[in-house]
Amino acid sequence: MSFDPLRACLAAAVSLAACSPALNWREIRPEASELTALFPCKPDRFVRTLALAGGQVEMHLVSCAVDGVTYAVTHAALGDGARITPALQQLRDAAAANIGGEAREPARFEVSGMTPHAGAQRWRIQGRAADGTAVDQQIGLFHKGLRVYQATVVGPRIDAEAAEVFFGGLKLAS
Repeated sequence: MSFDPLRACLAAAVSLAACSPALNWREIRPEASELTALFPCKPDRFVRTLALAGGQVEMHLVSCAVDGVTYAVTHAALGDGARITPALQQLRDAAAANIGGEAREPARFEVSGMTPHAGAQRWRIQGRAADGTAVDQQIGLFHKGLRVYQATVVGPRIDAEAAEVFFGGLKLAS
């Protein structure tokens, strides 16, 4: 096999796209969770109380935005295993409703250390932002024990490689 400089340059360009200066990847551990995540920018952290799966929960959010694309992880402790499936469904439906879209193309989603569950899936959602511009969103839903998680990438155009780095960088302590 001979060396192909064009192929080598293309491969280098693709690999650098996910590591471009705009994407400064760092490992983050969201508070009150066993999760470690890779974020392409320095995230902000928020906590608020909201209704989820028939009860009030403290929802933790870690998020940041680069070039108009937001990367986020939310998590909440449910306190009752019977609430896990409804919570994962409600998180999916709320993500779709937030952009007036419909969750499509479900795929099995696995995060190292998670509790196996049929609701652990990755979804693609297309919709519109509040100003009417087209928005693409990918979400990954999973849980460990009684804590549910949602990882999200949303923006006008999602870089597939950056999304893979983000979702692939999710890990739970064993």
